[in-house]
Amino acid sequence: MAKADISHSEDNARKLGDFTATPRMLVLSVAALGIGIVSAVVALILLKLIGLCTNLFFYQRWSTEMVSPAGNHLGLLAVLVPVVGGLIIGLMARYGSERIRGHGIPEAIEAILINGSKVEPKVALLKPLSSAISIGSGGPFGAEGPIIMTGGAVGSMLAQFFHLTSAERKILLVAGAAGGMSATFGSPVAAVLLAAELLLFEWKPRSLVPVSLSSVAAYGLRNYIIGQGALFPVPAHPLVIDPVGLLSCVLVGVLAGLLSALLTQAVYFFEDSFGKLPMHWMWWPAVGGLIIGIGGLFFPQALGVGYDTIGQMLQGNVTTGVILGVLLVKSIIWSASLGSGTSGGVLAPLLMMGCALGGIDALFLPHEGAGFWILISMGAILGGTMRVPFTGVVFALELTHDFNSVVPLFIAVMASYGFTVLVMRRSILTEKIARRGYHLSREYATDPLEILFVREVMRTNIAALPASISRQRVREMLNDGARSLKAQGKDDELNGSKLPVVQRLYPVLDEQEHMVGVVTRRDLQHLAENSPDGDWQLGEVIRHDPITTYPDEPLRLVVYRMAETGYTRLPVVDVEGNLVGIVSLNDLLKARSRNLDEERRRERVLRLHMLLPLGRRSVREETIA
Repeated sequence: MAKADISHSEDNARKLGDFTATPRMLVLSVAALGIGIVSAVVALILLKLIGLCTNLFFYQRWSTEMVSPAGNHLGLLAVLVPVVGGLIIGLMARYGSERIRGHGIPEAIEAILINGSKVEPKVALLKPLSSAISIGSGGPFGAEGPIIMTGGAVGSMLAQFFHLTSAERKILLVAGAAGGMSATFGSPVAAVLLAAELLLFEWKPRSLVPVSLSSVAAYGLRNYIIGQGALFPVPAHPLVIDPVGLLSCVLVGVLAGLLSALLTQAVYFFEDSFGKLPMHWMWWPAVGGLIIGIGGLFFPQALGVGYDTIGQMLQGNVTTGVILGVLLVKSIIWSASLGSGTSGGVLAPLLMMGCALGGIDALFLPHEGAGFWILISMGAILGGTMRVPFTGVVFALELTHDFNSVVPLFIAVMASYGFTVLVMRRSILTEKIARRGYHLSREYATDPLEILFVREVMRTNIAALPASISRQRVREMLNDGARSLKAQGKDDELNGSKLPVVQRLYPVLDEQEHMVGVVTRRDLQHLAENSPDGDWQLGEVIRHDPITTYPDEPLRLVVYRMAETGYTRLPVVDVEGNLVGIVSLNDLLKARSRNLDEERRRERVLRLHMLLPLGRRSVREETIA
């Protein structure tokens, strides 16, 4: 290799790094800090709105204190409260914005993937208000989905005031969502993990750093405006679990995965059922509210957010009747109301139903302390239903501050996650997106175009034309014999040659064999047939300064260059301008083919006789002896 080639390779290697972050990340980080602070304030406002609506609907008093609807004295009239709330939400959705329907996270995902991370300002106002009415009127939801959507809307709106790309708006939208969740639950790390596993669709410093700063800023402000400490403190659990206990964690995870699948199917069963009703969707939340009201009449603890019930179950202070009531009634009214298209979140209900399942598990599993299996099941059902395993583990730890349970939690969550990905094609979140006509994959892997270089797929057996060739000679070559030109155009005897039909782009070389331009086969035909009379040399009419690439460039850069220019065939040159090959879109498929081969071709690399050659030889020698 020439010295210039080595120097260029070294320069290119220095340009290729592990990450693609630029100083622009610092600007986004500063903006994310401000968004995190705003999100914490928005979270506080939403919690106050939920408290106000709950007090107005069930106790007819003006107060923002968080209370449970279960203590109301309305009697049979309590059945009508969720119906009234559903009517209000239906009207807001129809005449305000349909985006307020649902639990918020699929809407945030759709805004990121489809709408260029742009959220309408009215969504930022109507979403928290509709969610407060839904939860305050007894809806069995949590505040996290609405605050994720609302925080994301705030981040998106602030981003829209500045000159940013769609990717940068996405980062600030997710920063607002993570900040809102961190402030609501006091879970800064889980909020960032949820953003990475569910919303960012990338794992890059340019997004993780700003989102993390937003989450931490919101958490820091939360300690002053909302409160400190674990949201659901639990008694201390043992640090070391015996093998029977660890195996029991696998069983808990599988049972949580089964419940996750049943809950997902139930939600969309009710959604399909509501779609068959002979009425406008505006009235569906009211019908869902009627189901909520009837369920609350039999088991009032199923109404509202249910933070108090979750805390009592984790402390081990509830009866088996309460556990069964939560598991049955909460599951039914939550699935029905969410399927009706009302406004509310999924995290808190999943936590509550996971706790109830854990309470059932604790009846036959080894005793590891009060609330232990409830905690393990709570994290497992979250990780399995939403397909966010790391969030499920860390979220349960941050909610309870029981860090001794990290290994049992990890085992159960992964068992639940593995079960759900095998039995369900989509999660409760991505199913909603699929029903709107989009497909979303939740798998991430290294792109083969990132690790392969041009030199590994380019074609070197190509035809090139001299710049001095005449018009008459071009005509002859287009119509002449069947023989191809010699590689790189070094054949000076072109008589009787024919341009290879399979090659569509022809580099043009000067006398020193430096590339001076390119010409397509269509260009040659046009010049030979339609150009003015008189002869000319090819170098006078070709496209000069063509788009090129280098042998040591990764294929990802080539794909981007093709997308930007519209050209699907690029000459490959060295640093001195000498032609070394051509790379086309078809050549890039070789990288994909290699990836498919690695995924599908099975082979046995090591064999027993390869591991024991001496033993085989000694047996043979003994036989001869």
